[in-house]
Amino acid sequence: MKSLHTTTRIVWLLKRYVLQTLSATLAFAAPAWADWPADRPIHLVVPFPAGSSPDLLARTLVDPLSKALSQTIVVENRVGAGGNIGTRYVANAAGDGYTLLYTINGPLVTAPTLYKKSLGYDPLTDLAPVTLVATSPNVLVVSNAVGADTLAAFVDKARSQPGKFNYGSVGAGSASHLAMEMFKERAGINLMQVPYPGFPQITTAIMAGDIQAAFMVPAIAMPQVRNGKMRALAITSAQPVASLPGIDPVSAQGYPGFEAISWNAILAPASTPASVIATLQQQLGTIIRSDDIAKKFAAQYFSAVGSTPAELRSLMQQERQRWDAVIDRLQLSLD
Repeated sequence: MKSLHTTTRIVWLLKRYVLQTLSATLAFAAPAWADWPADRPIHLVVPFPAGSSPDLLARTLVDPLSKALSQTIVVENRVGAGGNIGTRYVANAAGDGYTLLYTINGPLVTAPTLYKKSLGYDPLTDLAPVTLVATSPNVLVVSNAVGADTLAAFVDKARSQPGKFNYGSVGAGSASHLAMEMFKERAGINLMQVPYPGFPQITTAIMAGDIQAAFMVPAIAMPQVRNGKMRALAITSAQPVASLPGIDPVSAQGYPGFEAISWNAILAPASTPASVIATLQQQLGTIIRSDDIAKKFAAQYFSAVGSTPAELRSLMQQERQRWDAVIDRLQLSLD
């Protein structure tokens, strides 16, 4: 009986050892993204139309990120309300790692103040920052008919003819509107806003002399600038940009601290596990800083950046303060 008891205990100890060893081996072998079993794709929601700038940049990242995570990634365009609809969708989605957001700064920074009643999400509490992806300045362009070759000359002409110059925007609350309103205050000039459906219409109006100026995205403005059909006087980044040589920042032309950049970022629902956020940030950081991505982004006048989640959150907070001041001064609401 004693021998049988000893044998039984030995067998029990062996089983325990095997189970512990197997558990340790499996835990060691599990990849960092084990929360994403490869049974369904990750959806990268872009709240803007296919072919738009954020859509093109997002799709540039999909293939390398898919390979890095060994996961299928599908770009899903959920458009409407200036990007707010798609952003709200992600903010309310399950934080299981299968839904991510690729968006611009508007839905994250200016939308909460412009749509206080109807937005339906708070970017700082309902979304988890993953990484800043890229930044781009806007370009201040003027009609050739203005006869101004420098920013100082344009301001002088505008001051000498108050209320006679018009500027184009793509609507109230847009970056093209808020940037010009911030510049008007700094420069002490009076320009009247003329809203247009999009930048192509603004381009036509500037070339025809119907309006005198606009802050525009470089991808649309620069071909006409190079053709001599309009003039670029300044960019809105704090520093010069390699893809826009010879165009000095507004801040370097007498308006220190002026900045009005466009930026793209990736976020997830706030309940997404920290391990998933960390893996995404690590893999995206490597991809974004690669030479291939830098070249592709530069072709769209964007600088590849990358950041930690904390740095992106800080940027969101700083930008919110900057643009809230402008929106509040204008008493602007889009609800």
